[in-house]
Amino acid sequence: MTQSASLMSDSKLIIENQSQPAILLQLPDFPLPNTSGMMKMQQHLDLLLLALEALQLGGSEYMLATAKELELNNLVKNRLSLWRLRCSNPWRKCYTRHSLTLSQAKALVLITSESAKKCIIPIRQLLISVQQMTDKDMPLENNFRISEYFTRFQAHFTSRMNPRRAKVSVYLSNPEELNQLALSLLEELLFCTGIRGKERFWISLFDGEINLEIAK
Repeated sequence: MTQSASLMSDSKLIIENQSQPAILLQLPDFPLPNTSGMMKMQQHLDLLLLALEALQLGGSEYMLATAKELELNNLVKNRLSLWRLRCSNPWRKCYTRHSLTLSQAKALVLITSESAKKCIIPIRQLLISVQQMTDKDMPLENNFRISEYFTRFQAHFTSRMNPRRAKVSVYLSNPEELNQLALSLLEELLFCTGIRGKERFWISLFDGEINLEIAK
């Protein structure tokens, strides 16, 4: 790269950073993954938001309120813009076949992390109940709270995901596996609420794409 080209690239990055909401600068900039890695990231972010919706009624409205609180209005303006970002998930029936930009991916990570913090009490209660039922060797579905979460997650997953996708088909034909997915997402949401949770979560999305030690 010539010196002039390098200066132009640096100037472009400075301009982009200045135009970003300040909160996005809390997350480090990494090169976006290749196509398959990007699709996996988009799928994962949408599933975490799906789990949050299963935790509380009106979840999408809370996400929009959170986006406003974080001053991300220019990236997530309304319900439609949030829906479009989430439809980058290739498992969706309404898959839009577009990739998230770095700023959009950061915005979804911040919304997910902040929304998880607001739901930390029900998340902890559910995971404690799971441990208690497991210790007693009792079916998880026998617990009302866990059963309600499973039912909502299954309903959201069934209505929004494309059954022609191989992995989606597997989950739809095996409720037990789908419940395990719902639980693993809960555990990850709890991870997002920890110390420097959003940074750790962001870095984890690039696992295998970057060689970077997570900040202690």
